[in-house]
Amino acid sequence: PCVMPVPRPEDINLPFTTCSEMQSWMGNNHCVIGEWLPFELACQYESARSGLKTTEIVEKMAEIVDIYDESIKTGLRGTTFEDRILGAQSVIYKQNLEKNGTLYDLGLIDSVILYTSAFMEMKSSFGLIVAGPTAGSCGTVPGCIIAAGKKLGKDRTDMARALLVCGLVGVFIATKSTFAAEEGGCQAECGAAGAMAAAGLVALKGGDTRQCFVASSLTLQSLLGMVCDPIGNRVEAPCLMRNVCAASMACSSANMAMSNYTAVIPFDEVIAAHWEICKAMPRSLRCTGLGGLAAQPSARKIEEELLKGRGCSSCSCSTPFNTY
Repeated sequence: PCVMPVPRPEDINLPFTTCSEMQSWMGNNHCVIGEWLPFELACQYESARSGLKTTEIVEKMAEIVDIYDESIKTGLRGTTFEDRILGAQSVIYKQNLEKNGTLYDLGLIDSVILYTSAFMEMKSSFGLIVAGPTAGSCGTVPGCIIAAGKKLGKDRTDMARALLVCGLVGVFIATKSTFAAEEGGCQAECGAAGAMAAAGLVALKGGDTRQCFVASSLTLQSLLGMVCDPIGNRVEAPCLMRNVCAASMACSSANMAMSNYTAVIPFDEVIAAHWEICKAMPRSLRCTGLGGLAAQPSARKIEEELLKGRGCSSCSCSTPFNTY
């Protein structure tokens, strides 16, 4: 697994691929948790894997920050695509946020919902995105990191460092479990994305390595068992809501971890449980469209309408399949 999408040498010697191995590596190298920033550990891994220097790694990740930011801005201007279930709902959310008293004031979570939605809508309209960790869960990490970064006044380098921490969490999950909903349901995709985002949020706020992985553990524990049952065989609903759920959980877990809540179960063991649950997940709930929400009458009707070419572009409202 990699943090950065760059080529790797044929012969590599990775310093660690699990959280416990990382702790051992730190001990062997006399690293004190408070003295090592979380992103520096990510750079140790990525430097060994890619051969790049820390400054090069951070700059390459900063380029991804730029893509995230621009995609969110584009999404918030509204997106359209014919073969689609959901319209540009982030535009309406933004309008309501600008009207005092229309919505509950959720602070950072409001921005996270807005940015996560906009990014997912870019994906659904075939716009430019970064599919991290997957396309189906692509809104969670940027929704959290870009929203929190802007709120905290952080620059692209700060956000790039946070994303490197997100990536390291992803490495640990990919090594011992999976990102693929086809293997383990949505807990594999949005569960992983939420755990990644939680660690990045802690790092962005100045938390230490232990707090980063406590946040990841709390988040992934909370999202275990999430099924994948895409309506109309489109990666939109309930995918959008589950990205928002994972992102919101990441924000909660970050604050809990920085308040020294205990995760009880270490992150490596949570990943082990994640994989066991993935293997136990019924085929009908692993992105096959055979069970759950995807198999309900309303979902089948939507699928039929989409096959006839009656997606969001054929309707004047922003939510073409709106119902109670």
